[in-house]
Amino acid sequence: MCRLLGFAAAGSNTSLNGVLGMQTVRDFRDLSEIHNDGWGSALVTVPSESPYLRDGGAPTPETGTTIYKNTVAARHDPIFDELANAPARGGLWHLRLASSNLPLILENQQPFYANGLSFIHNGDISDDQGRNIITNRAFPVDPNIVQSTGGRSDSAIFFAVILQYIGFGFALDEAVAQAVRELRKSYPKSSYNCMIQSQDQFIALCAAGREVTSKRIVEIYDQYGRGDQAHDYRVMRYRALGESEADQAAGQLKGVVVASSGFDQRAEDGWTRLENDRMIVASNRTGAFRVRSI
Repeated sequence: MCRLLGFAAAGSNTSLNGVLGMQTVRDFRDLSEIHNDGWGSALVTVPSESPYLRDGGAPTPETGTTIYKNTVAARHDPIFDELANAPARGGLWHLRLASSNLPLILENQQPFYANGLSFIHNGDISDDQGRNIITNRAFPVDPNIVQSTGGRSDSAIFFAVILQYIGFGFALDEAVAQAVRELRKSYPKSSYNCMIQSQDQFIALCAAGREVTSKRIVEIYDQYGRGDQAHDYRVMRYRALGESEADQAAGQLKGVVVASSGFDQRAEDGWTRLENDRMIVASNRTGAFRVRSI
């Protein structure tokens, strides 16, 4: 049960602060008062070195990937502010509230990374009796692929199912859609809100089995005096970059930013709700994006 944030820009490095502004980034970070079971980030970057140079090891990359994870809450980690200002042409950000009492270990922090893909998820994949998918030994997923994600959680299994469909030859966006269809056969009411990122693409999916916020989430938010932020807990919104006069005046790149709810996302600032069972499919090279159903 987490908060998600991601963006794709038009092929050049920007930063999370550049995309959202420092105050909005702080508002997102401060959600870790509640989502305090660790955090992580994955950035796709344009390295400063020229690509393909042979320097004694592997050739210098055309695209760089930075992964950071910590079991400390984001608001207590000074690295958060450093990475929020780090140059990137795309990025994922994840604030964790551990589901179903899964352990607070680094292996379960997100983003997960495998096969050049970084992945974050907000949801508890469990049945009506509260039994998490990690206890279901009969679920048809290759354990070797689960292991390759580095995780031991329901989110790691979700990522592994996506990787299986990629292995079957599906494009990234359709692999995500197929994975949700497969998981819903056994766990129809679970939430599959997620984001995944490659060197070329950024995908954000809203696929909540229950759009109404659960009683447990409301109670948790009430404990912090922030119950008003829980009513749209599973909602995701997106905003196009580079379209407003203010964006253009600031030299803002074209692209898109997508986020879970929890901080101010006003329609007058360009935020649009991503409807349930819809996904954003964006290029982090051109900034172009589209919305499709699953």
